[in-house]
Amino acid sequence: MSTSQPQAYGAGMAGGSFDPVSFIKRPQVILRIVSWVFSIIVFGCISAGGYYGHHCQMRDSGACGYGIGIGVMAFLFCIGFLIMDVLFDNMSSVQHRKYTVLGDLGVSSVWSFLWFVGFCFLTDQWRRRDETPYAVAPHGHGRDNIQASIAFSFFSIFSWAALAFFAFRRYREGTSDTLSSGFQDNPQNQSSPYSSFPGSDASDPYQQPPFSNQQKSGDIPDYQPPTY
Repeated sequence: MSTSQPQAYGAGMAGGSFDPVSFIKRPQVILRIVSWVFSIIVFGCISAGGYYGHHCQMRDSGACGYGIGIGVMAFLFCIGFLIMDVLFDNMSSVQHRKYTVLGDLGVSSVWSFLWFVGFCFLTDQWRRRDETPYAVAPHGHGRDNIQASIAFSFFSIFSWAALAFFAFRRYREGTSDTLSSGFQDNPQNQSSPYSSFPGSDASDPYQQPPFSNQQKSGDIPDYQPPTY
């Protein structure tokens, strides 16, 4: 009879071989790579076209710094969690897997929120770019770069939210799998608290008394005094 392989937070037991094809096909890995590419586009576009001279083209110079900052941090987090995804199946400690999934859930949730803030911030500051005292750039300079960074900031909201969803689902599955594997009852291993006596019937839920072969009191013969 086949049994399912034990699971721990979305992966099998440690010691299995690594399959790069199945690894790339995992939804969270695909989303991680997509988020990684989006982060490169955001901070790359702002770095290349968001500045004219040493001044940010948006109304608030902090908008350029914010976009580059969260983009670079998202880039590093994606690399770090991709490495953790590779090593995850060979983590022998269930606690280490739990902390990894919780870290993924926390970072993905926070960065989805930061991308939302960044999208709103960049959009507003680009709309008000003519109010900046450093609006001396030629007309249209860096327009495509900044608009691309705003667009991919918007896309990043959903990619990181999806990563948070998969991390949350993996955490719930891991918790239920760990509890179920630790508290399963095997009816075949259940035994009576008292050992059976030789000759007793195993199907009888009650064990036979140790003196079951003794005759009933009514069948005991009368006491005979010894003769001298």
